Parts: sequence; structure tokens; C-alpha cells
Amino acid sequence: MLEGSRFVFVGGLHRSGTTPLARLLARHPEIAGISDSGVSEDEGVHLQDVYPPIRAHGGMGRFANDPRAHLTESSPLVSSENAQRLVDAWSPHWDLSRRLLLEKSPGNLVMGRFLQALFPGSALVVVVRHPVVASLALEKWNPWPVSRSGRRHSTLPDLVGHWVRAHELLLEDAPHHERLLVLRYEDLVADAEARLADVARLLGLDTPLPADGIRAGASDRYAQTWDAMRTGSPLARLRRRQVEERWGDAVAAWGYSLDDLGAVGPRESLPAVVR
Repeated sequence: MLEGSRFVFVGGLHRSGTTPLARLLARHPEIAGISDSGVSEDEGVHLQDVYPPIRAHGGMGRFANDPRAHLTESSPLVSSENAQRLVDAWSPHWDLSRRLLLEKSPGNLVMGRFLQALFPGSALVVVVRHPVVASLALEKWNPWPVSRSGRRHSTLPDLVGHWVRAHELLLEDAPHHERLLVLRYEDLVADAEARLADVARLLGLDTPLPADGIRAGASDRYAQTWDAMRTGSPLARLRRRQVEERWGDAVAAWGYSLDDLGAVGPRESLPAVVR
């Protein structure tokens, strides 16, 4: 069994920037990321059979609404045997000579306490991105209202509501974490060196993380789409108004604006438990 402090988990909703961050971290000589696994985005959730994947809870844009997806230290799945099963599933895809072992899956956002219970001393890094940007980016993957299987896709207000619920769970869990860092994607883009220095301190790295893997401007197209919805078709105006009326206060609590998606409040505007 590997020592729990060697494990670094990355989480965050789909389209929030978890993949570029995980790839950047894995470039550091002290960190091994899962690689050449043959599964989507090299996410460890797809390599194991200890806990259900998010598709068991509705999939992308839905899973945090299912209480069963929120795993904590009280889960009956917490055991030394299951911890070893995860290690056995992930180890073939890690360079075990490196000091730290990284696993990235979106669902880690709502199951960090569970992972901490399995691997005491492990660290969790969560990436948060503007809910409208992340939701519009996710909606782009499913442009039609209904899938080929006949299942209704989530609407934009539904996706933003899912973002709110997922991050409510994060705030609920935060006081229970021993090693948690929450990064707003926008802060990472604005000052990558400073925010990555925060990650390096959390992980006790001897040398800085490379700061050239975060692309600026990736949210611009979604900000333009949102602006166009203000005066667009009746349906577009309705979707925007529903988001504003239902979720405006919850979004503002994270320093985000629904008037200007590019306007991000200072880091002090983040909820106190995750600053």
C-alpha cells in the first residue's frame, strides 16, 4: 500500500479546466500523472471498479444532483481493501519512481472526503470556472434538445443549477479537508505563476510548476454568446433571464458576474472556507 500523502487528486466540473491543469502538473519531475491508459482523458474513474462513475448518477451536467454521487468518509466503500484496489488499478499507468501520484476525474469535486478517507494525507485541487462559461461549453457538446437515445439534454438553466449544487457540496465538504486548494480558472489564466505557486506550496514541490500550459482567451467565445442572448431570439432571452433570476445570487457568491462574464471579483470574494 502506498503512503496516502503521495496522492494528489484533481477535480472540477467538465469544461472547467481540469485537464490542462492535470497535464501541466504531470510535467513536473516530482509528479506522475496517469498516462497511456486508453480511457477518456486518462481519468482514473474509468480504470477502477470500486465506486460508480458519474454516468451512474446522470452523467455530465447532472451527477451532483444525485445524493449518491456525494461520497464522504461515512461511505461503506471506505476500506483498506478498496484503497488497495484503486492503487492496483491506477499504478500500471503511473511512473511510481516519482514522489507524487496524480489522478484527475471531474467527480472528485464531490467525493474528496471519500478519497481523503481512503488515502489519509492526500491533497485535493479543485478547479472552478464561471458557471455560464462552463455550461455553455458543455452545452456545445450536446447541441440538440434530445439525444439519439431519446433522452432530454439538460437546458442551460439546468446546467448552471447543477454547477451551483456541485459547488454547494464543495463548500459543505471544505471544512473536512486537511489539504484542499480551490483555484478559479480565471485567476489561473490571469496570473498563472502566482496561482501555480499556491499549488506548489500545497504539494511541497522543490521547484516551480511550468506556467505555460494555460491558454488565455478560451472563454471569449462563450462571453460573446452570452452577450448576444441579451437581445437575441425570444428563446435565447428567456434562457438568459432564467439563469439570472434563479442563480444570480449563488453565482455572485463566487465573485462571478452575469452581466459581464469577464468581470471576476478579487480572490477575497471567494467563500471564506475555500480562499
